[in-house]
Amino acid sequence: MILIGRRIIVEFGEDHPQSRNALSAWGKAIKRTFYKNFIELKQTFPSVDYVYHQYTIFDISGNKYRLITEIDYSASIVNVKYIWTHAEYSKKRNEDAMRGGRL
Repeated sequence: MILIGRRIIVEFGEDHPQSRNALSAWGKAIKRTFYKNFIELKQTFPSVDYVYHQYTIFDISGNKYRLITEIDYSASIVNVKYIWTHAEYSKKRNEDAMRGGRL
């Protein structure tokens, strides 16, 4: 898969150094496989969720972080939109933004 949004991953890792190894492992796993659909993705990442018919959300580092992406399977592109701590993910304004497709 083609990974867009590496800058977001790097910046989050700078602010949250304990997330770096898990994010690096996630990135390597994404880049080495071409997923045709969500079902194939879920075989590699069992805790992944598809929400609001747009966003694919990965639990990172034992659910300490949430990596929010948009995936275009036909183009093999994973676009990282945000990485939030669990607390940030749980904020109503962030849930409302996801629900409204405004990330």
